[in-house]
Amino acid sequence: EPVTPLYRMRIFATDPVVAKSRFWYFLRQLRKFKKTTGEIVSCEEVKEKYPLKVKNFGIWLRYNSRSGTHNMYREYRDMTVNGAITQCYRDMGARHRARAHSIQIIRCETVEASKCRRPLVTQMHDSKIKFPLPCRVQKPTG
Repeated sequence: EPVTPLYRMRIFATDPVVAKSRFWYFLRQLRKFKKTTGEIVSCEEVKEKYPLKVKNFGIWLRYNSRSGTHNMYREYRDMTVNGAITQCYRDMGARHRARAHSIQIIRCETVEASKCRRPLVTQMHDSKIKFPLPCRVQKPTG
């Protein structure tokens, strides 16, 4: 071909080797494309623009369970996208026994506080939120 198409993906992985492997896995699903006929131009970690600000993240994912394939939308509060994705993988493993290889992250983006749907996230949006200390231990003086 005179003009070779470039494909760009945002892949969440533990290291570049796993990221490249997942890239070829997803590209084979999308296009009739093999590793031998292509080449990876670059593999970079995307840094957070504001890493010290707490944000709400909405994550769309697909996962394979023992009974079939399921689509899902989940919300998490974190300071970075990577932190939210890590929370998602751990939460999916705990609640649904889904392994990391069976989870496909379709989309991840920040969500405004007014658009959040899940109560675990919306309960943190109260400006007068208080955290009670039920068992305060007095330290002995002296």
